[in-house]
Amino acid sequence: MGAASPRVVILAGGLSHERDVSLRSGRRVAEALRSVGVDVSIHDVDADLVPALTELRPDLVWPLLHGTSGEDGSVRDVVQLLGLPLLGTGPRESRVAWSKPIAKTVVSRAGLRTPDFVTLPQSLFRELGASRVLAALVARLGLPLVVKPSRGGSALGVNLVTSADELPRAMVDCFAYSDTALIERAVIGTEVAVSVVDTGSGPTALPAVEIVTDGPYDYDARYNPGRTEYFAPARLSAALAAEVAAVAVTAHQALGLVRISRTDLIVTASGEVQFLEVNVAPGMTETSLLPQAAEAAGHNLGDLYRSLVRASLAA
Repeated sequence: MGAASPRVVILAGGLSHERDVSLRSGRRVAEALRSVGVDVSIHDVDADLVPALTELRPDLVWPLLHGTSGEDGSVRDVVQLLGLPLLGTGPRESRVAWSKPIAKTVVSRAGLRTPDFVTLPQSLFRELGASRVLAALVARLGLPLVVKPSRGGSALGVNLVTSADELPRAMVDCFAYSDTALIERAVIGTEVAVSVVDTGSGPTALPAVEIVTDGPYDYDARYNPGRTEYFAPARLSAALAAEVAAVAVTAHQALGLVRISRTDLIVTASGEVQFLEVNVAPGMTETSLLPQAAEAAGHNLGDLYRSLVRASLAA
């Protein structure tokens, strides 16, 4: 790209629980872009951001923010208020995808399967009486259950509940990260993540990555090497590999996502594919799933990211 290289500002950091992951993602993407000659800088989300973007007027802003402000659309709104183009999904669609219950409802209307679920705000949970609500949950959804924040990422506040007496602690843990809990029927099977990229010719799924953990696939398992084993591509039949790819692309399109996303799925022993959630700002660290998928597909990360930049500027 040489002297004509566009100026890209990566937003990384922020004040969410996932700040460290975001900073690592930002550094990795910046390194990859610089390796192919792209003019890139990284900026935190702080009081200096608006004046910095106003002064610099970059050609493109790439939000690599995880957690609330990065994925709920708010920072993306501010970038657009400044008249700057974004790489990735816009603010309105980000808000829909960021809410797990809403995203599950949207994709189910698009024909995808997703585990049965209930959402409970902390206030209602207290008002109705925790013990009665928990008993009704178990009676309605059965066991095991997964309790997770209705908004959030990196598996923070997520717990697998296999017995009724584990449920109160799981709810307390969840409410530490969100004022609303999503409780869904646990689906047992092979966990896979399918990343979708669009470099200008429509959304395309990268090879699925299979996730095998010793214990829960929690924050520590995701970002500290050694606790999790990844298979890229996933150990799926050709037919199932094609199906999970189609599911991820369908979710990407149904939710109106742009340029890049990652969909988390479970494949049951009978071969049924279940949608869990989608990410508009997938992790891009050394242990993250999208970079693993891209490399499994034979992509050079710098070239792929530069293609995403070019496609965003041409849109």
